[in-house]
Amino acid sequence: MAEPETLEGMETYKKNVAPALKGTVTWKEKLLFEARTQVGYDFEMDGNIQWGCAPTESLLLSLGGCMGIDVVSFLKKMRVELTACKIELEAERNPTPPQFFTTVTIKLRASGKGLTENKMQRAVSLSHDKYCSVYHTLRKDLKVNVEYLIEE
Repeated sequence: MAEPETLEGMETYKKNVAPALKGTVTWKEKLLFEARTQVGYDFEMDGNIQWGCAPTESLLLSLGGCMGIDVVSFLKKMRVELTACKIELEAERNPTPPQFFTTVTIKLRASGKGLTENKMQRAVSLSHDKYCSVYHTLRKDLKVNVEYLIEE
């Protein structure tokens, strides 16, 4: 049972997102690279996964971050007073190159005053079906399973 008055403004969600992004990835040594966003945030990617995350790990985490930002934003617009939100991700990959993701399971755990099954389902559905930019950038044959648990 969606409450229309609490969903106002969702059609303008993300209207201020820049149409183009820039960044740099600079080789440091061995298989270690420093990634820098256009606003100056740095993180390291490492093919040997000793000094930084693997590029595929950062992609998987970006999927969780994007969906998390959406879900939290939507729930706040639905007047939910969130106290916690955690996203757990698991991915299976193609066994041979290119080793793309074949299946991703996303588990959202959230708690807060006013959080209901309907509100959580609506927020997850909006993110997955329409707003999550990272998800919609991935392969069309990627199977994504989204689960959620409302915690007391």
